[in-house]
Amino acid sequence: MLAIGVLILSPLIAGCILLCCRGDISRNVIVALSSVVIALASIYVFVSGITSGPQFFTFESQIVDVVCTIVGALLSIIVLAFSIKYKNIWAFLLACIQLVGSLFFDLTMASGISVPQSLYFDNLTLVMVLIIGIVGCSICVYACGYMEDFQAIHANEKDRRPIFFAIMYVFLSGMYLLVFSNNMSWMFTGWEITTVCSFLLISYTRTQEAIHNAFRQIIMNMAGGIAFLAAMMYVVVNIHTLNFDAFLHTGVLDPALVLFPVVCFSFAGITKAAQMPFHTWLLGAMVAPTPTSALLHSSTMVKAGVFMLIKMAPLYAVSPVPSLMLILIGGITFCLASFIAISQSNAKRVLAYSTVANLGLIVALAGVGTAEAIWAAIFLIVFHAVAKSLMFLCVGTAEHHIGSRNIEEMDQLFQRMPKLSRAMMIGAMIMFIAPFGMLVAKWATLVTLIDSQQYALIFLMLFGSVATFAFWAKWLGKLAGVSGDPENIEGTVHKSERFAIGLMLVIALVLSATIPLSSAFVVEPYLVYVFGASHVALGPDMLVCASILTVAVAIVMLTGMHGNKQTRHIDAYFSGVAKNADLRTYVGAKGQVYAATQRNFYLDNWFGEARITPIADISTICVIVICFAIAIGHIFGLV
Repeated sequence: MLAIGVLILSPLIAGCILLCCRGDISRNVIVALSSVVIALASIYVFVSGITSGPQFFTFESQIVDVVCTIVGALLSIIVLAFSIKYKNIWAFLLACIQLVGSLFFDLTMASGISVPQSLYFDNLTLVMVLIIGIVGCSICVYACGYMEDFQAIHANEKDRRPIFFAIMYVFLSGMYLLVFSNNMSWMFTGWEITTVCSFLLISYTRTQEAIHNAFRQIIMNMAGGIAFLAAMMYVVVNIHTLNFDAFLHTGVLDPALVLFPVVCFSFAGITKAAQMPFHTWLLGAMVAPTPTSALLHSSTMVKAGVFMLIKMAPLYAVSPVPSLMLILIGGITFCLASFIAISQSNAKRVLAYSTVANLGLIVALAGVGTAEAIWAAIFLIVFHAVAKSLMFLCVGTAEHHIGSRNIEEMDQLFQRMPKLSRAMMIGAMIMFIAPFGMLVAKWATLVTLIDSQQYALIFLMLFGSVATFAFWAKWLGKLAGVSGDPENIEGTVHKSERFAIGLMLVIALVLSATIPLSSAFVVEPYLVYVFGASHVALGPDMLVCASILTVAVAIVMLTGMHGNKQTRHIDAYFSGVAKNADLRTYVGAKGQVYAATQRNFYLDNWFGEARITPIADISTICVIVICFAIAIGHIFGLV
């Protein structure tokens, strides 16, 4: 339990120190040391937890209860202050509701509720611990060099990096509190810490666009937070507990009793996980510096939503209304977000829609609620976290060095930044190409859906997968296209950026190569613990085959990363007489000089946001309204 306390408190302490740190060298040292400590502590907790098995710790503290109450109030006051400053009425109203509601709940309803075992971990928690500790800390290390370049570009503005790094570490602390808490009140505090920290990070630049997008995020997520609060109130009144594990066991035995809180928790989860119609807050977050985007998409915030939904999977298996809610919203989001991604040329928006889509698939699997579905969902979380953080870090570095995040501007990136391009290509391949782990998890998803006869979800997944192939293949083709002989600019990349990208690359490949071990020693024991038996959609032979092929493909892809610099360059062939290979110009049939270009089709008229988003929003809103109506009607005996 001491190690758990270290994990929760060490990022908070590091954030406080960084808030007072102004020098680049001292900041970099503190970030490096604190990240090493947090990562090693995460690995220690993971290894010891896997060895010992799930544990509940007898720990109850009125001091922690009071601190959580104060922190919750302060978070609402921060939102109130910003909403008054920027005159945002909706944020102001929601913050008032949450402040009054949380204080009433903490000081009256929850005051007599005892949760002796307030801390716990199981294998799902341990997976999240590794993601937070290793991926999250790697992003913090990456931010050292990135934010130095960022501040140089915005040299005329006040240096607010101490606040930026402090918030990032508080963010990690909130995530640890969330995943380790068995006390719903403590879990809610961690939930709201991530919400408000995201708000502050998105608004970091203080531009009008950043402020607008930050308020969109806080409005949507505070709506989910209020639903979370309503669920806790119902549980206290009707079940007389704040023990999350006890709530799950009660719900399995009496699904009708917990229908309303499960729908509320599900609503909170889909807002945090940026599911349609709430996906726009995650798209708006792309205005923030790249470390923020990577942190939101990979190790925190959105993963908090799917973490809670997966924890409640046994309830979805016996409660059809919230199960249908997640299956439909997740399936629609996966399919339509994937199609919208085809129309995007902005690399960060492609990554954002890809995140929304993959989270949709995870949400849908949680709604299915079977052991096979949860096996696939956990691996989707793991590979998405690592591959997506790798992609975001690569895009951020490329943007600073080529001056654009547009995929169409990435011509010759393979020659200008060959190592970065290889890393980016491997990240894209992990997301959609065999034999890497993401496709293995999606194949298991398809088998699971067929076995459970989820025909509507199968239909949505198949069409969404086709769209997924289309937008990743376009990007991969752009990176692989080589012509000309531009100057290599990779030497100007900061060491911290190279370290973080390299680490994410290694982790992504190692995870894909060791998926049989991860399944046998991490995921399957969790299925036995939760469902009483381990059911895996894919046999061990297929997993071993995918592992071997991953090693082979990785060797081929990484060959040349430190290759021979005397490699002979051959001029590109053009449909005409080549004039200047470096400039990619040629003499055409009429004697005129043309510049060779290559451009993808984006089919905006077919799959643009303006065409697809209204369909998605209307359909998902209808699902949410119907499910809430059924849950509320059940309370009053109308259903």
